[in-house]
Amino acid sequence: MLTLQDIQTAATRLQGQVLDTPCVESRTLSQITGAQVFLKFENLQFTASFKERGACNKLTQLTDAERTHGVIAMSAGNHAQGVAYHAQRLGLRAVIVMPSFTPGVKVERTRGFGAEVVLHGNTLEEASSHARALAEQQQLTFIHPYDDEAIAAGQGTIALEMLAEQPDLQALVVAVGGGGLLAGIATAARALKPGLDIVGVQAERFPAMVNAIQGTHYEQGISTIAEGIAVGKPGEITREAIARLVDDLVLVREGDIEQAVLMLLEIEKTLVEGAGAVGLAALLRHPQRFAGKKVGLVLSGGNIDPLLLADIIERGMVRSGRLARIKVSARDVPGVLARITATVAEAGANIEEVHHQRAFTLLAAQNVEIELVLQARGKEHVQQILERLRQAQMQAELI
Repeated sequence: MLTLQDIQTAATRLQGQVLDTPCVESRTLSQITGAQVFLKFENLQFTASFKERGACNKLTQLTDAERTHGVIAMSAGNHAQGVAYHAQRLGLRAVIVMPSFTPGVKVERTRGFGAEVVLHGNTLEEASSHARALAEQQQLTFIHPYDDEAIAAGQGTIALEMLAEQPDLQALVVAVGGGGLLAGIATAARALKPGLDIVGVQAERFPAMVNAIQGTHYEQGISTIAEGIAVGKPGEITREAIARLVDDLVLVREGDIEQAVLMLLEIEKTLVEGAGAVGLAALLRHPQRFAGKKVGLVLSGGNIDPLLLADIIERGMVRSGRLARIKVSARDVPGVLARITATVAEAGANIEEVHHQRAFTLLAAQNVEIELVLQARGKEHVQQILERLRQAQMQAELI
């Protein structure tokens, strides 16, 4: 059973090998959520993820024989980079098995840390089975991403740092997939501060730990933007610790996660991946649960695909009204498009796209329908633009 002593010993091992990342208050997020929010910036680690802690703690405890043969891991993301980076630092051979669908940028980044990357399988399960087989064939030590006490102990050092820097915290809100991070943090935090409210957060589309602990039967989805916690089967070691030590597990929706990623980018100027933003998503989804409390959130990683980030930013702009699609109907006469664009400009908006439609419309033959994508200041500004167009004798509506 994982103990506080294990985590304190891990903290000693990790000194000088991983960052003691800052844990500071966000006044703006506190105002928005109604809780006093403190952020633990694990996205500032060298590989941009907390996974370094567990990997480093595990690797530094290998026997001489294990060090000689090397290690192997299966991961499509942060665990791969954490193992590869610290294996390189410690002079160990590292083989990383990644599913064949792993984005090329993650493959190259892992190779950049000196690891031998093997692409195998169309699922995580197939890749994991292949990694186990290679471990046996080549006498490599398998480094599990979460179901290992040494891994969980390394992750638990985050709680030691948070409570040392912010001893008055009343709640910790932590992402959970396989459970290594939450099990480690809960073990340390419960021992140091028994009355602390410890809450795990899962994506609604991957509720495996919630189902395992709470006995629910939520269906598993296919994908989530929080891919770092998209785990189909939770760990056995971690499940036991979480069931014993964690007060509550909550689910968040994809829209909540998107909003949290965007808020952290805009307000805190920090880049956080979906899995790293679920703590804030929980505060947005369940504000009454944390109202008035001093809450610590772990920003567990910052490795997000740039194209996904671009989509999240654009969708966030739509939700806030800063990007709007409107339809304008008018008589199809020379200069009508110029009048529409001039009216929009006078209202203070910028036009991003124009679609001029004559054929695919139910309007009378001499009318035209024009769709505009606008950059505006917000929802109220969009309504002002629509009103200006109507005053100019045109029909205008939000699509």
